[in-house]
Amino acid sequence: MDGYEFLAARFEENRAHLKAVAYRMLGSDGEAEDAVQEAWIRLGRSDSAAIDNLGGWLTTVVGRVCLDMLRSRRSRREEFLETGTPEGQALGPQPDADPEHQALMADSVGLALLVVLETLDPAERLAFVLHDMFAVPFDEIARIVDRTPAAARQLASRARRRVRGADPVPDPGAARRREVVDAFLSAARSGDFDALVTVLDPDVVARSEDAASLVRGAANVARQALMFAPFARSARFALVDGAPAVVSTGEGRNFSVMRFTIERGKVVELFVINDPAQLPGLDLVLLDD
Repeated sequence: MDGYEFLAARFEENRAHLKAVAYRMLGSDGEAEDAVQEAWIRLGRSDSAAIDNLGGWLTTVVGRVCLDMLRSRRSRREEFLETGTPEGQALGPQPDADPEHQALMADSVGLALLVVLETLDPAERLAFVLHDMFAVPFDEIARIVDRTPAAARQLASRARRRVRGADPVPDPGAARRREVVDAFLSAARSGDFDALVTVLDPDVVARSEDAASLVRGAANVARQALMFAPFARSARFALVDGAPAVVSTGEGRNFSVMRFTIERGKVVELFVINDPAQLPGLDLVLLDD
């Protein structure tokens, strides 16, 4: 495998994560694809050998691209308001895209959240999405928005308050996602490898707050999940930033969070936060069994 093929393969390992970041930032499947493609172009123009953490570097690039796109969108909207010309940019599912795919995307992200995010200032939206949904440190966010880490933290805090203050909209897919998480926990608790594979998408990705840590494929992720069995017995179902999750506890304290992305009734991504220092910054709601 030559250098180009190796770099392309590593980029593909991060594509699903980058698409998730971009979609939550932009609320448009087509624009999210454009942002991810722009990240690939910029990677090709960079000295990849000098990049220590490719996943983190790509996340930062996609964040900057999305921020520019949001600012451009806001400028266009202001122009349209002045001229009375329709903007032509709809939030969420696009009419010319595949309806089933768009419905799945909207369901996995939560269209209600996208509507609320649309009301945020671009910098607020970026800080909230990158930190609260993808655990990107404020030091990195600060470099994207050209502010201090403290100012970036304030952006996310302000956005979080506005999101929490929005009127909740029922999510018809929530019950099904709870069933999938319950099936995952049951299989992990009993050490049932086959049952774990059944609930996982064949191309599922498991990652942690360390962007370099990534496991791909149902069998590999299932084997990793079996090591979670001792903790799964004390795990509780929760919502983290509105997404389904499980929280493992020990000695009366939360010490890890596993957040799920579910599409078509299968787990397509697991994001694990093992650093207790990051837990207080999460919008975490424990739910009764």
